[in-house]
Amino acid sequence: MMKRIVKKMRLKLRESVLCLLLVTVISPIVLYTDRIGARVHSDSSSSSSSSSGDVFVADFPTFTFGGGDNSRKLNLLPQENNGVLKEPVGVVYTERLSTSESVSDDDDDSVGEDPPKIRQLQQDSELAESKVGEVSANNEDPAMKNNPIRQITDSKLQDKGRDVSQKPAKGTPEEKTGKEKGMNRTKEAGSTGSIPKGAISMSKNEKISGQTSMPNARVRYMKDQLIRAKVYLSLTATRNNPHFVREVRQRVKELQRSLGDATNDSELPRSANERMKAMDETWAKGKQIQDDCSVMVKKLRAILHSTEEQLRMHRKQIMFLTQLTAKTLPKGLHCLPLRLSSEYYALNYSQQQFPHQEKLEDPQLYHYALFSDNILAAAVVVNSTVSHTKDPSCHVFHIVTDRLNYAAMRMWFLANPPNRGTIEVKNIEEFTWLNSSYSPVLRQLGSRSMIDYYFRTHHAAPDSNLKFRNPKYLSILNHLRFYLPEIFPKLSKVLFLDDDIVVQKDLSGLWSIDLKGNVNGAVETCKESFHRFDRYLNFSNPLISKTFDPHACGWAYGMNVFDLDEWKRQNITDVYHTWQKLNHDRQLWKLGTLPPGLITFWKRTHPLDRLWHVLGLGYDPNVSQKEIERAAVIHYNGNMKPWLEIGMQKYRHYWTKYIDYDQVYLRECNINQ
Repeated sequence: MMKRIVKKMRLKLRESVLCLLLVTVISPIVLYTDRIGARVHSDSSSSSSSSSGDVFVADFPTFTFGGGDNSRKLNLLPQENNGVLKEPVGVVYTERLSTSESVSDDDDDSVGEDPPKIRQLQQDSELAESKVGEVSANNEDPAMKNNPIRQITDSKLQDKGRDVSQKPAKGTPEEKTGKEKGMNRTKEAGSTGSIPKGAISMSKNEKISGQTSMPNARVRYMKDQLIRAKVYLSLTATRNNPHFVREVRQRVKELQRSLGDATNDSELPRSANERMKAMDETWAKGKQIQDDCSVMVKKLRAILHSTEEQLRMHRKQIMFLTQLTAKTLPKGLHCLPLRLSSEYYALNYSQQQFPHQEKLEDPQLYHYALFSDNILAAAVVVNSTVSHTKDPSCHVFHIVTDRLNYAAMRMWFLANPPNRGTIEVKNIEEFTWLNSSYSPVLRQLGSRSMIDYYFRTHHAAPDSNLKFRNPKYLSILNHLRFYLPEIFPKLSKVLFLDDDIVVQKDLSGLWSIDLKGNVNGAVETCKESFHRFDRYLNFSNPLISKTFDPHACGWAYGMNVFDLDEWKRQNITDVYHTWQKLNHDRQLWKLGTLPPGLITFWKRTHPLDRLWHVLGLGYDPNVSQKEIERAAVIHYNGNMKPWLEIGMQKYRHYWTKYIDYDQVYLRECNINQ
């Protein structure tokens, strides 16, 4: 009894197992086979013989059973390499989607519509054919050329292309091209219900060939990968990862071996694609190594801010050191006045006198005014002027210096007299009329606030322009130019010269220039924007803004012709005193002599030709050599004076050629070229 029961249970178990096997294995196979048969049947029934053959041939190599990575492709047909050839996005399906009507074959007389799936398969087959025809031309395997199926499909493609080229689209004018043809085809499709499939195939092939026709794309991409590798190897985060660095270098070697001397894609080996893929995979790893972009941006901004702060600090230091260098004299120029002074006081009274003193007040001669405490600079001015005059005996030089350099200045010109020229050297303390009760500038220069401004800069208000703190402005020598009629009461016209100029031409012609009722004859400096009035005067002050034009041309001190008779008639000195009193708190202009000169001689200056006076040799390295050689006077205005080490070497020889460095006093003080 038990055996029968066990036997029945076994039979029931077998039946249940067979049922489960039928449901889980056999039924899916039958259903899947029916689905494939239905698809093949629909393909054969809805397409012509030529088009169905094309669809079968184009889709069969990529037909998969099960999909995914387990695709089984036929080895007989040439396979499409996904790593090399990618379908242009939207090229094929753009026109298909834009034409909502169905597409039928032009040779088919029926007006029936194809199902959407069949239409998509037809377009996919045409795309695959165009890709195979364009890309595989150079890299084709010899065995594939003898492929019988490939020969048949290629011949059909060529026949189809010829048919399409001979048959224009219905209703489309032949004279229209490009975009107009596509628009006309779309309109016709809307009116007739169908458009020729051949026309759309041609437009697709044209687009595909236009987008995939970049010559030697793989060679270019490999070269870009090598450049990118160098960039990766230079990054800090990359260098800190030795494993990644070794991998990148290995990929670079592989790419270089594959690339070699190739200039065309056809010259690349078959392994080039795999190595390009391997390098791209390495880049993906490298992106994970790098820091976050936002963090890097913050770091770079912090570095940039720190660098800008350091740059501003260094600029301030450079400005300060340049001004400090300009204020100091070389050791040799300190030695020279001491050596000359000792020699001067060793002379008796008669030996200390200059010859031709009777010419000092002769208004018929050419008189020069030079106010300086620099012996060597004054010597260059006198020597260069005398060397270019036709008759040196008609030229008289009036030199005014301070008490410390008075004896040394006299001794220098006694030992080195100009060629038949007349020299006068005066001490500024001889002008007893020049005192604080007469001159407002003397009162200002001796005030406590002015001394603090120059020498106690940490207590004074900050000033962005350090050049105004040069203590040379404390010297009354710089302000003597406003008292020329008092210094030379018997002269009618005087040529004022700075001590940082060199004369290259005869200046006698300046005395014959008609100033047309003006007091000052000077060269204007309008060429540079910073030489206009608004760069020197405070136009935020209503007194300045109401009186002067901010865009008016400035002019240069350094070589100026002054008509002393007209000066006295217009009472210029009183004008100067008036404005100096108004500027007691430096609210109208900063210190210096050019701003009060611009104000004092406002509308009283006659412009001279630019060739009389060329400026900029003390700060501008771009002054034209031709302009320098043509100039009558060249001016080393600026901080880079030719007697300082910071002077520009390219301009120094214009100055040094008027100094005899074999002179005994220069040798003793170790002053050399």
